[in-house]
Amino acid sequence: MKDHRLRARAQDALRPQARVSPRSLPLHNPEYSTNVPVWSLRLLPALAGALSVPMAYQIMWELGFSHCAAVGAALLILIENSLITQSRLMLLESVLIFFNLLAVLSYLKFSNSQKHRPFSPSWWFWLMLTGVACSCAVGTKYVGVFTYLLVLGVAAAHAWHLIGDQTLSNVHVLCHLLARAVALLVIPVLVYLLFFYVHLLLLCRSGPHDQIMSSAFQASLEGGLARITQGQPLEVAYGSQVTLKNVFGQPVPCWLHSHQSTYPMIYENGRGSSHQQQVTCYPFKDVNNWWIVKDPGRHQLVVNNPPRPVRHGDIVQLVHGMTTRLLNTHDVAAPLSPHSQEVSCYIDYNVSMPAQNLWRLDIVNRESDTDVWKTILSEVRFVHVNTSAILKLSGAPLPDWGFRQLEVVGEKLSRGYHGSTVWNVEEHRYGRSQEQKERELELRSPAQMDASRNLSFMARFSELQWRMLTVRSDDSEHKYSSTPLDWVTLDTSIAYWLHPRTSAQIHLLGNIVIWASASLATLVYALLFVWYLLRRRRRVCDLPEDCWLRWALAGALCAGGWAVNYVPFFLMEKTLFLYHYLPALAFQILLLPVVLEHVSGRLCRSQLQRSFFGALVVAWFASACHVSNTLRPLTYGDRSLSPSELKALRWKDSWDILIRKY
Repeated sequence: MKDHRLRARAQDALRPQARVSPRSLPLHNPEYSTNVPVWSLRLLPALAGALSVPMAYQIMWELGFSHCAAVGAALLILIENSLITQSRLMLLESVLIFFNLLAVLSYLKFSNSQKHRPFSPSWWFWLMLTGVACSCAVGTKYVGVFTYLLVLGVAAAHAWHLIGDQTLSNVHVLCHLLARAVALLVIPVLVYLLFFYVHLLLLCRSGPHDQIMSSAFQASLEGGLARITQGQPLEVAYGSQVTLKNVFGQPVPCWLHSHQSTYPMIYENGRGSSHQQQVTCYPFKDVNNWWIVKDPGRHQLVVNNPPRPVRHGDIVQLVHGMTTRLLNTHDVAAPLSPHSQEVSCYIDYNVSMPAQNLWRLDIVNRESDTDVWKTILSEVRFVHVNTSAILKLSGAPLPDWGFRQLEVVGEKLSRGYHGSTVWNVEEHRYGRSQEQKERELELRSPAQMDASRNLSFMARFSELQWRMLTVRSDDSEHKYSSTPLDWVTLDTSIAYWLHPRTSAQIHLLGNIVIWASASLATLVYALLFVWYLLRRRRRVCDLPEDCWLRWALAGALCAGGWAVNYVPFFLMEKTLFLYHYLPALAFQILLLPVVLEHVSGRLCRSQLQRSFFGALVVAWFASACHVSNTLRPLTYGDRSLSPSELKALRWKDSWDILIRKY
């Protein structure tokens, strides 16, 4: 699932900024062809959103609260506009919320079974389902790990109390701990691996955005790079013709490149250059990406028979295939990174600047110091013999004189392993032509040799996880981006869809009554919890023990679920949107009836106070229903509104309600 989201975001990064959010999924999108199963794709989030309603009821019931509180939780989930909007489109938040709630519900049912029927079939079922639901939550979106950690924390606390239970034998305690370890640790890992095993088994073909993956990963897919690299020789030899791709791939995947143009003699800031031939990193496949691995002791640019492989630690020269100039660096400041050395292809101007074109090959992922340089598989660094500088992609785009290609430098100080200094051979052939014209024709023709490479499942799985964690589609500020503080006060919205001819539109907007009440309930719960805790410390128990445990468990799961799904976003350096808050909101909504029932049953002393408070709750719920119905046209997008009606719905200036100018 996450890989699909990763691809979608990569596509969005290539589109220009639009009036409607790039996450918009229009109900009448002309980009969808008739063979796209739109109905089926919308069914899963819709089903997940619908099932979240009865699960909210069940969670309240399993926590030990009244039927009225459970119905209230279900109704609040049902009428919350933002949850409805998110479940009606092809988005993942409703699926994530479903598995979050399922994990909590399953654990509660398991915990209640523990009191009466430990190790019974239902006990095992709910325990195993807890682990599977947690794995599904993480498999939907990585932020699902926050709910997983919450469940693990509650389970650890219960296990700690179990260890102290003197009525259980040591064997029984050990069996309980092993069962929880298997169900909540081993099973989620195995299920998560199974997801990606099936994913990589079914999605085995190359796609339009596979360049964010390594060359080895791309070559393991059918089509795309696999068609280019199929039959390439495995071992790089002296005389090999290669293209060198940077492993880091940031800001975009690119290949070591050179061309006839030279660095300007004087830069814009007044610094001088060597005026040598430019060396850059180019994000497109091009004939100027080809280099020849040359033995410094030989003049030939062809492969011997038999080929002599290049090994770790060997000294090589890299000859640019189309211009036959050698890769060079020297103690001249790079154009955009003055702390690093300029990298160029050497031109003999007959001045006092001798060639320094010897490079030592360093195979980073070698198994021994005699390893052979291998196509695709080997990750290598080029260490300059004269200055010990390392060939590195700085990633800075050059000015117009460098055609906006990416700067390559010689890094003087090695700061340990970093992908920007590591390269791998992507395309490879054995050079056969010594004459330049024949060699140029050879470079332009496809290679046809015999070799094959396959990545293991774990290698592809690990790389895919790392890419999903680290790859960012766009670091620029988006029109509908927001900060976590904007979410609590609902100061932001997202325009998902606008009808091409009318003013009908869909916005991600929350029910402002529910959002404000949920935040207030969280604050009230925190204050009451601290108050009760302090009084219990002084031996004053305002609540019976069973009520206190129920109150504490509800707070741990509901208030804790809100906190773990909300607070981490303050630490994330990524573009954030309102929909990131919805998993936290779902837990916060569950806390509302908990607080209301507690206030009614414990803080209202007389029947008159309870009746008055009940009337207030009814009026409050009626207002929430009224707001939900008022925002309905922006939730469903099922009817056109006049400009005056749209302006009336813009309750906050920060809400970007779209009004057409006819």
